[in-house]
Amino acid sequence: MPAINLASLLLRTARVFPERPALALGSCDTASYRELVSRVARLAGGLREAGLAPGDRVALVMGNCPQYVEALFACWHAGLAAVPVNVKLHALELDYIIADCGARACLTTDEREADLGALVGRSGALARVINVRGAEYEQLLAAEPIGIQDFADDALAWLFYTSGTTGRPKGVMLSHSNLMAMTLNYFADVDDIAPVDSILHAAPMSHGSGLYILPHVARGALNAVPESGGFDPDEIFSLLRGHKSLRENLRGNLHGLTMFAAPTMVKRLVDARGDVDTDNIKTIVYGGGPMYVEDAKRAIQRFGYKFAQIYGQGETPMTITALSKYLHRDVSHPRYETRLGSVGIPFTGISLRIGDEHDRPLPPGEVGEVLVRGDTVMSGYWGNAAASAETLRNGWLHTGDMGTRDEEGFLTLKDRSKDVIISGGSNIYPREVEEVLLRHPGVLETSVIGEPDAEWGENVLAFVVAKPGMQIDTGELDALCLANIARFKRPKQYRFVDALPKNSTGKVLKTALRRLLDTTALR
Repeated sequence: MPAINLASLLLRTARVFPERPALALGSCDTASYRELVSRVARLAGGLREAGLAPGDRVALVMGNCPQYVEALFACWHAGLAAVPVNVKLHALELDYIIADCGARACLTTDEREADLGALVGRSGALARVINVRGAEYEQLLAAEPIGIQDFADDALAWLFYTSGTTGRPKGVMLSHSNLMAMTLNYFADVDDIAPVDSILHAAPMSHGSGLYILPHVARGALNAVPESGGFDPDEIFSLLRGHKSLRENLRGNLHGLTMFAAPTMVKRLVDARGDVDTDNIKTIVYGGGPMYVEDAKRAIQRFGYKFAQIYGQGETPMTITALSKYLHRDVSHPRYETRLGSVGIPFTGISLRIGDEHDRPLPPGEVGEVLVRGDTVMSGYWGNAAASAETLRNGWLHTGDMGTRDEEGFLTLKDRSKDVIISGGSNIYPREVEEVLLRHPGVLETSVIGEPDAEWGENVLAFVVAKPGMQIDTGELDALCLANIARFKRPKQYRFVDALPKNSTGKVLKTALRRLLDTTALR
């Protein structure tokens, strides 16, 4: 039985809400749904006329822009697989990904056109690099429109390359069925969407924010992109004040603006100027890294109960567990803070197990690897049968994350298995220590890693970023730890740094911190 093409979501919406604004850049609407579906059908025709065949891969190395939406849907409409790639990657990394996936064409924006153009003819099958703001792109849009391509149930829709922190990045194969299940999960467990709602893409559209294009198109909502293409709190607040479509859409509890944000982005919004009317914010979905309890409480105090958390990874996009807005505001629950420190309960239709070293289920309260299965789980890694078999062994996706579930089914993540500190034979989970250190009024950010030790195996070491103008006494940090966690978990050393190294999505790079061990002063 053929799968449902994701492009059918756009076609359905355009029939029902043809005049609703579909795309916006900054303060200007750029396309209605009638215009968007027309451009997508013509762009799909142009891509096929350019020699691309169903199943071919098209790399999208683009900064955030309205064209991202039409490029995604045009690929799917034409039966092509989209390969969204982080626009900030090094040229050598781009070369590897494009060659590995065998992309025949690449759509890009100004900042990477030259780098990518140099790869034509020498990086795998790449034959064309097209700037979505250029004349060649407009020529593609001048083609005759085509109908939506049919294909088999497991047809590749989105090839997502992992960050490659432990080696070469791997291409996660996500089918149309995977992403349709993810879309339905959004409605079931994250948030409802109305045609008068909007999503603002301030986080990279090559990652989580881009995946949320799907549920918003499915419901006829507006996909808006800041003029900068990125995340700037002042720009976001200005848009909330000045954009006609955003403001008219966003009053009341049922209709409003959604954003996907990494926890570091949420912190920056909280710390930005406080005189801004944010009533039009409906939902901030956060994920992609740990949200510490103290940070979550500050965010709720600043913006209200508008937060939903998701835990997922590329191998099961945005869909392992969710902590809904309702659970964020259920302050009367006796385990409220514990729940706030969790990542919620499994998405509808997702099976989750805490497994031991043999994948056997562990009882509530025991720490083990988070194992997942369900309709959103990838089919495997592109061209890497060995890694696919290892990650999907015994019928479960092995996430590499360590966690524990309570009697109510709430999952609390400890850390990536590779980040667990083993000292004197005891497991220490960095997040537990980080949560305590963040209670100190002078600590802005912290990240805990293990430092090799000849006697104990590893010692706990905390990198700390102080708030501007604050001096922190390490004795106070020690006392805080001793009052809240076991003595053996207390950091043996503190290293004060100006900032924590992060990747483009805001995740702290613990591998980079380990490289700092010999270059930072000890205090």
